Amino acid sequence: MRIVAIETATGATSVALGDGRTVAASAGRADRRGHVGFLVPALDFCFAQAGWRPQEIDVVAVDVGPGLFGGIRAGLATAQALAGAAGVPLAPVCSLDAVAFQASTAHRRIWAVVDARRGEVAVAPYRPVPGGVMRDGAVELVSANAFRGLLEDDPTQKLVVGDWEALPAGELTGVHGVRTGGPRFPSAAAVMEVARGLAEREAFPHPDEVRPFYLRDPDVRINWSDYRREGPWPG
Repeated sequence: MRIVAIETATGATSVALGDGRTVAASAGRADRRGHVGFLVPALDFCFAQAGWRPQEIDVVAVDVGPGLFGGIRAGLATAQALAGAAGVPLAPVCSLDAVAFQASTAHRRIWAVVDARRGEVAVAPYRPVPGGVMRDGAVELVSANAFRGLLEDDPTQKLVVGDWEALPAGELTGVHGVRTGGPRFPSAAAVMEVARGLAEREAFPHPDEVRPFYLRDPDVRINWSDYRREGPWPG
């Protein structure tokens, strides 16, 4: 099964092409504002490196958030266009799932963190299971202080992964049973592995049902009622 995976929801953009469980090609760059300029050339590079053609792929996987609004939109639009052109299913992946999947822990409960800006982080808890992780709580958008409260209420030994560096300095100091670790950002390779489970179960949503996972309204919104008028738009 050939999967193309796209990751643009966080501060790092990456692309990966996988055949079975082998990564055939990948490219990545950490740049919170460079998603659009890097994404299409990275896809072209990876297809050339792998010797693939778009019509030879089976699935397109994409991180739909939570994360950076502009990055999510860029990745999802590109993934939808590629999947539509190739006539293959689209597999949406949560950024927190991808971060947690990459974490390495034998027994600690994992708390994944993604910076959502405006003083908030998206978080979710996971438990290690054979072959990966399983989310065992809600995805929440919280302040740094509220996240500390969630950790203090969790009596288990905990590993905090993802963009915990976005938290104020010292925010996790003194919380019992907490360690921090990597990765900081999800990778396209992890998005691909999470999507592989959907593909093996053929649990793909309808393309019209795939939406960005923002957790809150965008900063910029258009009030279409201000533009209502009779007659055609001016040409």
